[in-house]
Amino acid sequence: MQLTVSNLHRHQTGLTLVELMVALAIGSFLMVGAIQIYNQSRQAFVINESIARVQETAQFAMDTIEADLRMASNWGRNSRGLAVEGRSIVGDADPSGLGLPADALSCGADWALDLAQPIDGDNNVYALPCGAAPGGAQPNSDVITVRRASVQAVAPLLGTLQIQSTRIQGKIFSDGNIPGDYSAADSETHNLIVTSYYVAQTSALIAGVPTLRRHRLIGGGAAGPRIVDEEVAPGVENIQLQLGIDVDEDNTVDRYVNPGDPIYDPAAIGAGYVPGARVLTARIWMIVRSVDLEMGVQDQNDYEPGDVDLGVPTDNYRRMQISKTILLRNART
Repeated sequence: MQLTVSNLHRHQTGLTLVELMVALAIGSFLMVGAIQIYNQSRQAFVINESIARVQETAQFAMDTIEADLRMASNWGRNSRGLAVEGRSIVGDADPSGLGLPADALSCGADWALDLAQPIDGDNNVYALPCGAAPGGAQPNSDVITVRRASVQAVAPLLGTLQIQSTRIQGKIFSDGNIPGDYSAADSETHNLIVTSYYVAQTSALIAGVPTLRRHRLIGGGAAGPRIVDEEVAPGVENIQLQLGIDVDEDNTVDRYVNPGDPIYDPAAIGAGYVPGARVLTARIWMIVRSVDLEMGVQDQNDYEPGDVDLGVPTDNYRRMQISKTILLRNART
């Protein structure tokens, strides 16, 4: 039988039902595979982004605190807080009669001027008289207070607590005039920097997220110096501090103590203070968590930063713990 051209075209067009089903099955498998690859890639991206954000927050918060701690006890041209006139002494928070305004005293009468303690703090409690941010402070977290002078010399400025210093002594003033017993040629002017870091239970930026905050001393112009409360890093859940103390003046750390330990507090004479005890290092722990819940995340770590046991988390937030030991540049005999 001879096939015509029209018969040949008719036999070659279209697909049989079997061929169509096979093609649909193969296409379905390919689509399912592509969707699975996409979902896995997206899940990996979300996880990696969450980890990166937690790491970024931890690094930023640690760098911020470290910059202050490393320069603690820098008073301009010298590092002897006991040689700075006008600092708080036991029983007299303002021996030079600077007459600080109430806005500069809210965190304590000697909070800004206790230069004998360049690093101070509270252990597992918020005990500053200046209130924490709305929502309150995070329980079982330390408060870290650092006192120092600005790295760069500045011009005298009215209403700002400043230190005029030489190689052997210094003096605190706030009236914008270099103290009469100092000369601009033989001394430098530096701003006094005092900062207290703490963890608040909720962020002002992201409700329900714990955050690292700080009370910071700033200049107030004609009204005088004042204290501001600033948010630093949402996601920080806990900070812990221990101080490496040299008690026998051999320039090595003999023991680590918690903030507020009387061993290094001159105000604790007769109650545990060791004359000559110096802070050489600061050891910091920090717990940082993700901002958002992540379903499927089950953290089984028992977090024990510093001297506190926070236990095993029972929620679905991603967390990480970091720690660092910081050598104080201005520790000296």
